Amino acid sequence: MEAQRVTNLRAEQSGQDVIVFYFLDANSACEVELFLSLDNGNTWGALLKGVSGDVGKNITKGSKQILWKVLDDRQELEGDKIKFKIVVNGRKSFEPEMIFVEGGAFQMGSNAGDLDEKPMHYVSLNSFSIAKYEITQAQYQSVMGRNPSVFKDCDNCPVDNVSWNDVQEFIQKLNTQTGRIYRLPTEAEWDYAAKGGKNCKAYSYSGSHDVSASAWYNSNSDGKSHPVGLKMPNELGICDMSGNVWEWCSDFYGSYNNFLETNPKGPSNGSQHVFRGGSWHFTQEHCRISNRLGSSSDLRAIDGGFRLVLSAE
Repeated sequence: MEAQRVTNLRAEQSGQDVIVFYFLDANSACEVELFLSLDNGNTWGALLKGVSGDVGKNITKGSKQILWKVLDDRQELEGDKIKFKIVVNGRKSFEPEMIFVEGGAFQMGSNAGDLDEKPMHYVSLNSFSIAKYEITQAQYQSVMGRNPSVFKDCDNCPVDNVSWNDVQEFIQKLNTQTGRIYRLPTEAEWDYAAKGGKNCKAYSYSGSHDVSASAWYNSNSDGKSHPVGLKMPNELGICDMSGNVWEWCSDFYGSYNNFLETNPKGPSNGSQHVFRGGSWHFTQEHCRISNRLGSSSDLRAIDGGFRLVLSAE
C-alpha cells in the first residue's frame, strides 16, 4: 500500500460552520474522512457527515480544506478540548483508552453486604487491561452505525439501553475492525479493577469513601447519565466504575464460592448475566463496589452500559 501523510492540520470557525485545513501527501488519489473528539483526542466520535470540499473519495495530493456544517451533525459545538482527525484510505475504528491492571490476589465480596455478596473469598487474577472509560455513545455509533441510547445528543456520555447480547455484537464488529480481542470483563476482573488492583485503599466506592466524589447516582445526577470522566478516577486512574451506568460483565449471575479461585469466569450456565457498579438512577448503596445485580441477556436498561478489557497476552 502506498503511504499517505496528513500534515498542517488546523481548524477555524466560520459563522456556524468549521473549516478544517490540511495538506495531503499522497502518490495517488485516496479517500479522506473527518472525525471529531471532544476530549483532546482520548476518544473519537463517529464519521462526520455534514462535510464538503476535499473529503470523500478521489482526493489527490496538495493543500486541502473541508467545510463542516456543524448543525448537520449535532445541535451545538462548544468546549476547549475539541480536536479533529483526518483518516486517509478508509475508516479507522476507535481504540478505547486502556489502563494496565497488574494481576494479584484480593478478597472479593462482602460479609457485611447483601446476601449475594457473601461469602467474602480470595481470588487470584492474571494481569489485564481495562478501558479507562465506559463505552460512549459516539464510540458505539462508530462501530454499529446507530445509537440506541435513551439519553441522546451527548456523544461523550456512556451508551445506554444496550443488552448483553447487543454488547457481544458490538465486540465482534470492533474486533473485526481493529484486529484486537476485546471482551467484557469477568466479574472478578471488574471487581479487582474497581478496587484499584494492587493500589487498593479499601474504599467503599471506586476511588473514594465519598460517593458524590466518585459517582453519578440518584441524588446528584439530575435524572440522567453524564459525560464519562467527570468524577474522580480511582487508584488506577479508571473512571465511573461507581455510578453513571451499570456495566455488564461476562459472567452468568450466581452465588459466590467460599474457596480460593484463580481467574474465575462465574457459573457455567444461567438465565442472567452480572451487572456491576450502580448508576445515575440508583441509590448510593448500589454504587458500592461489592454490590451486584443479575439481569437477563436481552434486557436493555436506560441506565445499562459497559466497558471493555484486553487480556495481558
